[in-house]
Amino acid sequence: MIQTHGNARFEIAIAGAGFAGLSLAIALRQALGPSAAVMVADPGLGKGHEGDERASAIVAAARRLFETLGVWQSAARQAQPILDMVVTDSRLEDAVRPVFLTFAGDVEPGEPFAHMIENRYLLDALEQKAREVGVMLRPAAVGHVTTPPKRATSNARRPGEGPSSESDPSAARLRRSDPPLGAEGDFVGVQLSDGSRIAARLLVAADGARSSIRDQAGIAVHGWDYGQSAIVATVGHERDHEGRAVEHFLPAGPFAILPLKGRRSSIVWTETIKEAERVVALPDDAFHDELEQRFKLHLGDIGAVGARRAHPLGFFVARSFIAERIALIGDAAHLIHPIAGQGLNMGMRDVAALAEVIVDAARLGLDIGGTDVLERYQRWRRFDTMTMGLMTDGLNRLFSNRSAALRLLRDVGLGLADRVPNLKQLFIREAAGLVGDAPKLLRGKSL
Repeated sequence: MIQTHGNARFEIAIAGAGFAGLSLAIALRQALGPSAAVMVADPGLGKGHEGDERASAIVAAARRLFETLGVWQSAARQAQPILDMVVTDSRLEDAVRPVFLTFAGDVEPGEPFAHMIENRYLLDALEQKAREVGVMLRPAAVGHVTTPPKRATSNARRPGEGPSSESDPSAARLRRSDPPLGAEGDFVGVQLSDGSRIAARLLVAADGARSSIRDQAGIAVHGWDYGQSAIVATVGHERDHEGRAVEHFLPAGPFAILPLKGRRSSIVWTETIKEAERVVALPDDAFHDELEQRFKLHLGDIGAVGARRAHPLGFFVARSFIAERIALIGDAAHLIHPIAGQGLNMGMRDVAALAEVIVDAARLGLDIGGTDVLERYQRWRRFDTMTMGLMTDGLNRLFSNRSAALRLLRDVGLGLADRVPNLKQLFIREAAGLVGDAPKLLRGKSL
């Protein structure tokens, strides 16, 4: 890293210190070593995550990524494996909720297809690991971004032509130049909220669904709102959940019960936006009554623990995952319905793919922010993203309705699927992120 009058020049700058941003930074530093200057900027850095009561499902492929980065080991004691899952389809007033589909929890012997963990534990582990490997952490927001003029040059080489003499593939060194700081040469210029300016060969937007970097890059977002919100809360219960996850499909939308460490579960409760606002605003006793109607008493007496929040739901995909020296990952690139629990895990697929693309390019002495390098990332991720997004959209439309005919059709389909073990195993491996052209990190392999 070159320091110039309080300004800095980086190979990779990442906006956003969530799961995606920190994971990418760690992966790049570990693979490329100290020759790669990597920075993460987020105003929340260093403030701790004690107030974050959210929890996430970490599927097997994402867990393998975290293990490979050396992060999961310190957070694992707070993680609850999902040992099995049951799916029901009923009306709210039904006294009995027949089980139509069951899943065993292993993708491999002894390897659960997913774990539940409260976000704060994993974010703390990621932030600590980032510091250990030498990632520059800046508690500031990314402001104005200035990209260089688009260049017609390419990283492509003629067949048989070796790496440029500027590179050292065996040491995984990145090509360096020393242009004026800002959006010139091979760098994008970034103004930070603390008043400093930086330049980077590649700027990664991991700054969430309302990404300012995506907006500044002029990348359109296509999609739609569902008119639904997900109520998220933690529920304590009298009996042990034994690692079982439950997905109740109700006419208003899915009601998921996801096991946490101890006698607690995280719920994701889908309602119309208006109804969700009403429910969240209820006094505690009234909220408990509404919750009990849906949760039932199979785990004994229940009670909400901590805050309850409602999050509007939609399906949005960026028109492009890349711009000039900019790449989008995580919610900045896509936002899908939580019905399949794949939102965070799709972000981890982005991380694994982009990290592999960058490392491969660096080891060949290529420009890591070059258009052809970023196009490889986009080809790898955009089709998979659209496929998963449309699948979750279809599932939500199939199950979030009051049609008796559709209910009969889906229940027959669930019942048939429950009787075909090979099909169920395929569903589990797909949900675990282990199907298709998975990047190395998702297979537990180092870059």
